Amino acid sequence: MMQEAEITSFLRTIFIIVIVYYGLKMIGKYMAPIILNRAAKKFEERVKNQQQQKQQPKQNVGETVIDKNPNQSKSSNNTVGEYVDYEEVD
Repeated sequence: MMQEAEITSFLRTIFIIVIVYYGLKMIGKYMAPIILNRAAKKFEERVKNQQQQKQQPKQNVGETVIDKNPNQSKSSNNTVGEYVDYEEVD
């Protein structure tokens, strides 16, 4: 009598696991494309917004802008090391 109750509860547990597995599989089959399409559209929208922000001119139309600063002096860095004479050895 006790073994019959254990077998039926075991079979019921296995049945529930199988039903849940196939249920999630079917839901995933129909819901995954919807979720992926929504994520792809959001990503595409973000990329378009970033491109539009880069393409917008920062100065007014007709305004002349010079980025180069001619007053910069190029000086060498003398603290790099010291000069050492060497002789060739035969």
